[in-house]
Amino acid sequence: MKRFYKDVAVVPSDHGFAIQLDTRPVRTPARALLALPTPALADAVAAEWRAQGETVDPGTMPLTGLANAAIDHIVPNHVSFAAGIARYGQSDLLCYRAHAPQTLVERQAAAWDPLLDWARARYDIAFVVTQGILPVDQPAQTLARLDAAVAAFDPFLLAGLSTLVNLSGSLICGLAIVDGGHDLDAIWQAAEIDDAWQVEQWGEDAQAAARTTQRAADFSTAGAFCAMSRP
Repeated sequence: MKRFYKDVAVVPSDHGFAIQLDTRPVRTPARALLALPTPALADAVAAEWRAQGETVDPGTMPLTGLANAAIDHIVPNHVSFAAGIARYGQSDLLCYRAHAPQTLVERQAAAWDPLLDWARARYDIAFVVTQGILPVDQPAQTLARLDAAVAAFDPFLLAGLSTLVNLSGSLICGLAIVDGGHDLDAIWQAAEIDDAWQVEQWGEDAQAAARTTQRAADFSTAGAFCAMSRP
């Protein structure tokens, strides 16, 4: 749509920090007040609105999009949304290892074993790790505790966590960032080990490289969103 405002401001509200466009509050697609939980996140969302040109392009406003999702989709469906994320624990990327070549096996172990060790200690759980892609069952207690850990996050953290988990294919990678303070870039590199190996062996075309770049940017944005969502 055409840009209809000049000034963007962050103002306190009963629900956190709201964004105003020429004194009018911004609302989500479902017409709820766009209220952010922290000043840092509110400032970042406001910056996206300020950066718009003659037209407003939602595709250039990923933080606003995540905030809208948290308010419109997660708040009214917290339990089911959290359960959907937690289901990734049933088939986590980090539990499925290559048979060969040995170089790839070693890379996976070096990057993934420390993350599983962190999760074991953090949540007092165990994992079944296998070689190949045939599904294995994780212990029921492991899945229950991961369910509880995810369900404890507020809607804004769940919005960012959902993107992290979907892009990495790993609940543990997402939790390592949101709940463990692990380095975002290091986690992304760990999640991309298999794809990076394929590129080393066979090369990568321009379209695939562009998709990888976009996915990395989305991953980084989701990590920043989670960091700014914390008080």
